[in-house]
Amino acid sequence: MSPRVVDPAARRQAVAEAVFRVVVRDGVEQASLRNVAVEAGLAIGSIRHYFDSHDDMIIFAVEALIHSIDERVMAHVRTLGDRTGDLRRPGERVLSEVLPLDERRRDEAVLWLAFATAARTRPSLRPHAERLYDGLRQLCHRALTVMSENGTVGAVDVQLEAERLASLLNGLTVDGVLHPDRMTPELTVSLLRKHLDSLR
Repeated sequence: MSPRVVDPAARRQAVAEAVFRVVVRDGVEQASLRNVAVEAGLAIGSIRHYFDSHDDMIIFAVEALIHSIDERVMAHVRTLGDRTGDLRRPGERVLSEVLPLDERRRDEAVLWLAFATAARTRPSLRPHAERLYDGLRQLCHRALTVMSENGTVGAVDVQLEAERLASLLNGLTVDGVLHPDRMTPELTVSLLRKHLDSLR
């Protein structure tokens, strides 16, 4: 019998998803090589075969999270220039992709918050946390630029409003993760919509 061929990229992705499950359930501090190996159903030696260290594994998982969110958000960004229907809604849809409005996005928000908090005391994570921070502001800037061009928002200081919008989205995300019974998806969307309407 020939040995089973393992796809390294698929195995690394499976490990990243195991890291996600452990972090969402138990926090970053519990995402040890051993715990992740158990979660992934692998021997710890298999984890070490693909990742040189614990930090290497966590960094790969953060990058996989960033890539996943980017891919989904960019698919919606392409609708920003659509001039049919209610012009406000494409911007709202794009920005809603980073809010904890369903199970998938809530898990991503939990991961973002966990990794960003861990980066405060773990220098190896800081550049990746900065990418998440900058990426949100770039998304807000792009959305507001297009909305300004199509008349969805009025004459605003896009740079300043992008910072304000990013701060609102951060606050809604944190509240949605920590107080989901109070900051419900319905209230979250209502607050985002109210803010965008105020810029008209």
